Amino acid sequence: MTLLKHILAIALLAAMLFMGLQKFGADNYIFATIAQKSGFAFFEPGFRMFSGVLEVLAGILMFHPRTRGAGAVLASGIVAGAVVFHLSPWLGTKVAMAAGAEPSYSLFTMALAYLVLALINLFLNRQSIPFIGRHLP
Repeated sequence: MTLLKHILAIALLAAMLFMGLQKFGADNYIFATIAQKSGFAFFEPGFRMFSGVLEVLAGILMFHPRTRGAGAVLASGIVAGAVVFHLSPWLGTKVAMAAGAEPSYSLFTMALAYLVLALINLFLNRQSIPFIGRHLP
């Protein structure tokens, strides 16, 4: 079970770093779409950069067993937020990944897979969740 916990933690670490580091490049079509459809300009680049920082932080927290609970909590919240945006009229479940690209369900499917991975890590590392973890079975 310990090996499985480490493998799943590394998988979530890699996912969070992969997604987070992508947020620091040029303008992001997904966040630009959310900004345009919602009417809130702060989504691109402000919220994109903020979410990137949080994703990288979640990945870093997944590195050490003592901080994995906090990393899993943060990752679960971030990815749950992504799923909510996919379910909103601002983004949708079928999304083009770039201007002129064919829309697909791949980003939504990836968000759901990362959410499952984050929640599994949250359960497996529940005892290292700050403040409440030591009181959980």
